[in-house]
Amino acid sequence: MNLGGDMLPQYRQETPKTSPHIILHYSTFKTIWDWSILALTFYTAFMVPFNIAFKNRDQPGGGIDSVALMDSIVDVIFFADILLNFHTTFVGPGGEVVIEPSVIRHNYFKSWFLIDLLSCLPYDIFYMFKRDDERIGSLFSALKVVRLLRLGRVARKLDNYLEYGAATLLLLLCAYVLVAHWLACIWFSIGEHEVRLKIDNFNLPDGWLFRLANDLKTPYNLSISNKTRLAGGPTRTSAYISSLYFTMSCMSTVGFGNISSTTDYEKIFGVIMMIISALLYAAIFGHMTTIIQQMTSATVRYHDMISNVREFIKLQEVPQELADRVLDYCISTWAMTKGIDTQKVLGYCPKDMKADICVHLNRKVFNEHSCFRLASDGCLRSLAIHLDSNHAAPGDLLYHTGESVDALWFVVSGSLEVIQDEEVVAILGFFFKCISIFSNFLITGKGDVFGDEFWKNNGSTGQSAANVRALTYTDLHMIKKDKLMEVLSFYKAFANSFARNLVLTYNLTHRLKFRKVVDVKREKELDARRKNEKITLPQEHPVRKLLFRMRERHGPRIFPSPMFADIEKGLRRAPTDVSRVSSVHSMLDETNGLSSSLTKSPRTKQKRPPLLKRQTVDEDALSRTSWSESKTKGERVQYFPIRIIVN
Repeated sequence: MNLGGDMLPQYRQETPKTSPHIILHYSTFKTIWDWSILALTFYTAFMVPFNIAFKNRDQPGGGIDSVALMDSIVDVIFFADILLNFHTTFVGPGGEVVIEPSVIRHNYFKSWFLIDLLSCLPYDIFYMFKRDDERIGSLFSALKVVRLLRLGRVARKLDNYLEYGAATLLLLLCAYVLVAHWLACIWFSIGEHEVRLKIDNFNLPDGWLFRLANDLKTPYNLSISNKTRLAGGPTRTSAYISSLYFTMSCMSTVGFGNISSTTDYEKIFGVIMMIISALLYAAIFGHMTTIIQQMTSATVRYHDMISNVREFIKLQEVPQELADRVLDYCISTWAMTKGIDTQKVLGYCPKDMKADICVHLNRKVFNEHSCFRLASDGCLRSLAIHLDSNHAAPGDLLYHTGESVDALWFVVSGSLEVIQDEEVVAILGFFFKCISIFSNFLITGKGDVFGDEFWKNNGSTGQSAANVRALTYTDLHMIKKDKLMEVLSFYKAFANSFARNLVLTYNLTHRLKFRKVVDVKREKELDARRKNEKITLPQEHPVRKLLFRMRERHGPRIFPSPMFADIEKGLRRAPTDVSRVSSVHSMLDETNGLSSSLTKSPRTKQKRPPLLKRQTVDEDALSRTSWSESKTKGERVQYFPIRIIVN
């Protein structure tokens, strides 16, 4: 295979601007035309030797020769192909598409013009000499072999055809059959020549065709035959089938022997045919074996992979349940990827092309989620390069409880379950919805997103609070935390839009608290019942002693404001004139926890309660807070309860 201008890559960014009469060599019309010319070339290669050997031109009764008519049509088509080649672009040595008409014509004149012209000349015109001089007619009939030069059209396009394994296999098979056909025509011509020689000399050995006629009970009538026309003999169909049978048996190295060589000419041709057949058989079928191996290489690699997995399972004594999961995963992954390594293929491409392919592979994620709508092309390309595709089989665990959640996951297809404390707390997957638009129904879908909001946690990595397990065959796209934070730190505007619009379907770092509805209702009832519940504690209770010590040690520091409190009952507002109110112990009975309203009493000195250290308030403190005697005079005491639960 050469690597010249004809084999340079014919990719293009845009269609070149050409003249109206210039045809692009990679256009659809030119491709269909080239395959049509290829089919007609094989027709010519088949019919030309057949017509020469079997004298297909002799039509009794002077009727229209259909074969001659078909050949004339083929000649016209090949002549039209010459005209098209004068107006067809080609790839130059530098890989550029040449569209200049003068350069195209000059290049075609130097390359294939002469061969194409000789192959499409109307040689049937020379048959007018056949009736006058048979030898001249036979000479011009042999000129039809020049039409086989049309096979050069196949040679110039052979490199393009070899790109496809099936096309190469078909071309090799056609080449093998075509060579066998040519040898069969030559073998028949030799047999017919031996019959003509036997007309002059009956003592010559019988040729293969003469013996075939006798075996088929259709012998040649040598008394009325001449060198130009033979009387009797097998039909043309029977003679051709027998000739092809002999050549195929020799080319396949089988050789049954029921048709064999007897004369010297036949033996010489048999030796030459065996040499050609050996070389052709080795070349064609050796190459064909390679092509078949290439076509089945994927199947071979698949069976090799399965064999290695099974040997590993057997060697390491993997449990049966785990072994079934491993095999199931390998088979399902192969069904999705066909054994093609995406990263290896992307490694062949340059950076720009690799980014374009990654955007195409992740287009479903970008189109479904609104957080990517405001992303620029450069941002999408950066994200696409770091997005990895993953496949999970049923039963595969993506996360275990306690593992670090260092990636953001997008579900493309399939479903998963989130399990916390052996309870299914969420079902994730790709779900469809039907939207009615003007009496038409549009089916859309959106995949779930799970992971951690590490872009809101300064990039810190959290631990998974649940297990994530695949329920069905699931396809996911995943981006690592470090790569995502790198993109977000570079594209600030997109980072704000991403954090605002992306909503996690499930955050794996959050732990759910399971509570029964009955328990929640009971707790609410208990809270309402204990809200204003009085404390009835004996004098010697440890809690009461603790409260007493707290009043003694920290009372002035805890209640420095005009508000003072009883720790058991809460805060209350202090009166401004203690002399005009009754004693504090009338409001609070520390023994039984009962309270009474504040009432006025005569100005008599009252005994202070022994357990309350801060009963009154400074006048300076009252003045600083803008409290006056008129504001506090006659007001009722307000309690701010503090609930204390004692077991």
